[in-house]
Amino acid sequence: MTKPPSEPGNFWRGVVRLPFRLLKNLFGWLLALLILFEEWGWEPLQHALAWVGRLPGLRWLEQRIQALPPYGALALFLLPTLLLLPVKLLALWLIGQGKVLFGTLVILTAKLVGTAIVARLFSLTKASLMQLAWFAHWYMRWTNWKDALLAQVRASWPWRFGRMLKHRTHQRWTRFKQAWNRSVD
Repeated sequence: MTKPPSEPGNFWRGVVRLPFRLLKNLFGWLLALLILFEEWGWEPLQHALAWVGRLPGLRWLEQRIQALPPYGALALFLLPTLLLLPVKLLALWLIGQGKVLFGTLVILTAKLVGTAIVARLFSLTKASLMQLAWFAHWYMRWTNWKDALLAQVRASWPWRFGRMLKHRTHQRWTRFKQAWNRSVD
């Protein structure tokens, strides 16, 4: 039998749980923003490296990567994470030495380059990786969870408000350019 809400025990339980709920929501929003950044950057960066991959020597390398067996593809897919770890540690050391701006730039550059490389490698190795039942299982779970989280963020008031502001700004910019072009002609 549950206690009525007016009893002191329920009140204090709610007070104690409030910081945890706030932290959970904050963590959820930060994670959603990180995932949105990855989503925003994943495709354009992958396409940029695909363009680079059309160069003669790299075309051959990409063909070899696509032909890798599943566990070879997995090892190659994980390699950028291991290679960027020392770079990120260097960035943290720089920040610790008081070179905050330079350390931050190193981290951001490593994140950008790492995302581009991982995105391209994943597009090249996805078929091989999906042959691993456990990888396919976790990939589908991750994709479903991520899609649900992004749908929740996109349905939120701040997201919709931001989209509305973006749309209005775009409309005003378009009208301004049209008026400018008419006045120049």
